Amino acid sequence: MSDKIPRDSANDYTEAMAQQRRDFVCEKTAISLDNIGHYSVDPSTTAGNIENFIGVAQVPMGLVGPLQVNGEHAIGEFYVPMATSEGTLVASYNRGARLLREAGGAKVTVVDDAMQRAPVFIFEDAREAREFGLWVEEHFEDIAEQAESTTSSGRLRDIQQFSAARMRYLRFNYTTGDAAGQNMVGKATFVACEWIKDNYPGIKRYMLSGAMDTDKKHSQLNTLHTRGKRVIAEVVIPSALLEKVMGITAEALFKARSITQVGALLAGSINTGAHSANGITATFIATGQDVANVAESSAAIVYADLDDDSNYYLSITIPSLIVATYGGGTGLPTQQECLKMMGCSGAGKVKKLAEIIGATVLAGEVSLMSAVLAGDWVTSHDALGRNR
Repeated sequence: MSDKIPRDSANDYTEAMAQQRRDFVCEKTAISLDNIGHYSVDPSTTAGNIENFIGVAQVPMGLVGPLQVNGEHAIGEFYVPMATSEGTLVASYNRGARLLREAGGAKVTVVDDAMQRAPVFIFEDAREAREFGLWVEEHFEDIAEQAESTTSSGRLRDIQQFSAARMRYLRFNYTTGDAAGQNMVGKATFVACEWIKDNYPGIKRYMLSGAMDTDKKHSQLNTLHTRGKRVIAEVVIPSALLEKVMGITAEALFKARSITQVGALLAGSINTGAHSANGITATFIATGQDVANVAESSAAIVYADLDDDSNYYLSITIPSLIVATYGGGTGLPTQQECLKMMGCSGAGKVKKLAEIIGATVLAGEVSLMSAVLAGDWVTSHDALGRNR
């Protein structure tokens, strides 16, 4: 048998080709792919999502809820699907959801929305690069017209500029409707850059990405200026309720925050909270998001306060939550079911999904922080998190 993975240039997304590739793996490795090859998905529906299709990765999925969300787009109680192989995770988020519900729900707000592509233009010297920056400001409307000619839903909001040496970095900020939009803004920015190159003399060369868009990696720039949706979830919890559900007082939880803030600073962490990446990753897998975007989306700013009546205010700001309800993996059958479960499939639903994820993450934060203090962090993992 050839070492080349079997492909059909005419139609590669068929069960016959998937089986042929599974047989190929078995021939090469002596491993049978019975579980990988057991699925309900029509291979033809995966075109545009995968290449060399052989089957599916079956990740266990659990249900959290009801989760009370007091958003502007997500209003009411929701059941949230979470796909994970980490025992205790769903149980912990479910406990947090109960606490939020009994406290009146999580108030969630999407405060900003932007997706970037950041080309860099190179000139003879720094002065030429500076003059170019002024020209870009003067011709913003022309540049926007070129960029938006490639998309029906993307809009160029603004262009940030950064100078270094003889280079001018331009960070194109777009709104992208219900799509996550990385490919959309890449195409739009390419067309805009080609127009700039044809209309501004003196450009030695340009690169479509100078790495300031920070695709699939965290940056402090995203934390300050947003990539995807900037989501803030907050709740006020009476101390008596914390004691009833979590077994700790609001004062103890508040004091613990001052200690963990120092620890996060010493570690150089991008997250002052407990584990927002857990909830984000599990909901991303369930709903067909690009899971690599957890690199940006997991950054978080957790803030707590305590009032004179021992009410505990807790909030989490997620500055770079990259989600979609249209396009990419959201169209796959399993992921469609999960989105529809929350009423988040299709047009006009992306901010609703962002709010639900924000509330979910908040539930997980308060649950884990409480478990660490109450002493049941280790015991719960020992009871639920060991695959014997």
